[in-house]
Amino acid sequence: MTIGSHGLIIIGENFNTTRKIRGTSPRVVREGDKQGLSYTDLDGTVRILDIPDPLPEDPGELKTTMIPHIGLALRNKDMDYIRWAIMAQVEAGAHIIDICVDEMSHYPEERADWMRWTVEAVQKMTDVALAIDSSDPQTVKAGLEVYDTSKSRPAINSVNLEENRLPLIPMAKEMNAYLFANAGGSSGMPQNAQDRVDNLEQLMKMMDDADVPMEDRFLDPLVFPIGAGPDFGLHYLDAVKTLRQRYPEVHIFGGHSNTSFGLPGRKGLNNAFIVLSMLAGCDTLMIDPIMNPPAELIEFRMAADAQTGKDEFAMKYLKYWRAK
Repeated sequence: MTIGSHGLIIIGENFNTTRKIRGTSPRVVREGDKQGLSYTDLDGTVRILDIPDPLPEDPGELKTTMIPHIGLALRNKDMDYIRWAIMAQVEAGAHIIDICVDEMSHYPEERADWMRWTVEAVQKMTDVALAIDSSDPQTVKAGLEVYDTSKSRPAINSVNLEENRLPLIPMAKEMNAYLFANAGGSSGMPQNAQDRVDNLEQLMKMMDDADVPMEDRFLDPLVFPIGAGPDFGLHYLDAVKTLRQRYPEVHIFGGHSNTSFGLPGRKGLNNAFIVLSMLAGCDTLMIDPIMNPPAELIEFRMAADAQTGKDEFAMKYLKYWRAK
């Protein structure tokens, strides 16, 4: 990937089988014995994603029911819904689309088959880069093996210090893939900013040993929901600042939407955290590009760089606006 003149990379997070919609969503429609999720495709046509299993009639049960819409679309092989979920992110401005199928099966062989099918299906729709996302390195490898590199370079999401994930580092080098590295430790999650920095420093040394190019490394200090801990936002931001000072050439990002999980008004919370993250040193955002449109964030980044002298004489800023 060549970073644009605005210097901001957007990773679309929405094609993940963990994504769910509440059963009380206004998108749920029922017609006789049939039920489904309504959506308007990019051509303006209203369509329905079939929900095969009956939803509860009891309002209390329905309120706690979560519909795994991405998983349903894959299981149904509903190409209209899959295309809509992918291309809506691309048209919103995503440069990389994260692809995760882990919830499709507990069986490694089946999960690998789902990843192969999904990568091939999505690459028929778009030439943007795909991040092959799995906690299982073999599932990642399966996606890479069928990846059409004439369209784009793949990304691996993600390595951390867990022993079973470390083979992803030489795999990234061998397969010419971007490598996402998160701050997870060998025996658990980081507890503070220093843990995040220490864990990622260890991974940086391993990437040095494997000769992974600096510009191919994406460091993720891990975003935790602020509703679960009042200091979690600061832990992440402090780690970003330190990492940016130590490694000026790497990409730094996080699952920025995680910050607002479980809280109302998520768009506003996400926007505030994204801005703080960019000011701390993030040049990459992993977000829902529909909820938090990248164009607004890119313009903020460019304006901030001009105001702080990173963009001398506002040359990039002026070029962007002239082109626009």
